[in-house]
Amino acid sequence: MLQIQGFVFNFASENTYILYNENKNAWLIDPGNMNGQETQAINDFITENGLKIQKILLTHAHIDHVFGLQWAFDTFKVPVNMHKEDQEILDMLQASGIRFGINISPVKVDIEYINEGDELDIDGEKFRIYHVPGHSPGSVVYHNENQKFMISGDVLFEGSIGRTDLYKGNYEQLIDGIKTKLFILDDETQVFSGHGNPTTIGFEKQHNPFLN
Repeated sequence: MLQIQGFVFNFASENTYILYNENKNAWLIDPGNMNGQETQAINDFITENGLKIQKILLTHAHIDHVFGLQWAFDTFKVPVNMHKEDQEILDMLQASGIRFGINISPVKVDIEYINEGDELDIDGEKFRIYHVPGHSPGSVVYHNENQKFMISGDVLFEGSIGRTDLYKGNYEQLIDGIKTKLFILDDETQVFSGHGNPTTIGFEKQHNPFLN
């Protein structure tokens, strides 16, 4: 049985997740830890639970989701999974920091690109990858059908959707991707978003003003 632990980090109240199982194998998703206190919080959880980080996953590469990426790669020495269409976004990290008045160095990590339809596996629990651009060109969703949940990044929120006014954002593309790829999934599917509270596909079909 998979368990998920969320952390709310940095100025954007970004959700970082640790996904783990009874074997203590774990994935770190969107490491947004921005300072020593936030890094300590996530490190303590990993240490206290004896977790072994096997993968670092990005839903997308906007700055608030990757503040802790270099730390994570240096600490756990495992590849970073992301969509190649967000490589440009990651390469712009230093420039993005300047916009926010933040000094951040370019990251140097080993990247393994993932694509639409790929599957990732953690001890037999499979996650299908959906490429849902519009918030960023390489935004992806990680979906576990067996336990009916997804990590959606900034694609879909409780009652909202990701911003599309950022670089290479596209409103129509985002709406279409949500409706054709996510809304066809089981209504009970839990959605763990990049910001805010968890929700479900069924709830968003009924109540999301951008989509109903």
